[in-house]
Amino acid sequence: MTKLRIGIQKSGRLHEDSMKLLKECGIDVSNGVNKLKTEASNFPLEVFFLRDDDIPQYVEDAVADIGIVGENVVYEKNKRITVVEKLGFGKCRLSVAVRKGDDYDGPAFLEGKRIATTYPVLVDRFLKEHGVSADIHEISGSVEIAPGIGLAEAICDLVSSGSTLFMNGLKEVHPILQSQAVLVRNNGLDQDRMDILHKLLFRIQAVKKARNNKYILLNAPNEQLEEIIRLLPGMKSPTVLPLAEAGWSSVHSVLSENEFWDIIEKLKAAGAQGILVVPIEKMIV
Repeated sequence: MTKLRIGIQKSGRLHEDSMKLLKECGIDVSNGVNKLKTEASNFPLEVFFLRDDDIPQYVEDAVADIGIVGENVVYEKNKRITVVEKLGFGKCRLSVAVRKGDDYDGPAFLEGKRIATTYPVLVDRFLKEHGVSADIHEISGSVEIAPGIGLAEAICDLVSSGSTLFMNGLKEVHPILQSQAVLVRNNGLDQDRMDILHKLLFRIQAVKKARNNKYILLNAPNEQLEEIIRLLPGMKSPTVLPLAEAGWSSVHSVLSENEFWDIIEKLKAAGAQGILVVPIEKMIV
């Protein structure tokens, strides 16, 4: 039987979220501890546990059909693969950072300076886009210490909270790439594997929609029902059911996480009571 082969980070910041995503998609696989590969017991999927930086090459070479990897790695490695879905986790940014005391006034500040990074391709592209000539020092690991030991005047590295930069006397001055985990595929997948990929994408998109939405139930006085319904777009329109108490209705709807609190405040102001918020496990539209 044809199986889809997926490359997942063996350890590191994307491993747990990648495994969690497969579980939320109803795919049963072991966690990869001390394993190089495993198979799902209930879906035609074979999982390879790989180094993050190697996943794009494995996918390009068709050793793996698909992979979960950070956008920063995809664009740095510049392999002939296709991004098919942004997954919404592993978010970070690739940013230029300089010493706290430096007066950074834009990319021109970097002219003639030394920049330490593990992302020379992306840094070179950034410099060319801004017409800046600088000396790129490619190093692996502990990029933040480069200015402190005199190796460089600036760095370009992944940033999440910025605490590591702060502890090394640096400040973030210019994000050059917003990154998150993405699903990539080999460009030459046959139809059987494409069919399996479409089934996997269907599940992933249902999980993502559920994460970004909340199911709400509330009690509404009938005289305010029209206004409350107007505030609740839902997937199509809210569900309205009469309550045992005369003059009241129960209203059910779905709200986007991004607008949730603003709408809840407006619902309260419009007279809604007993508002319940329920997480959604899957959402298929």
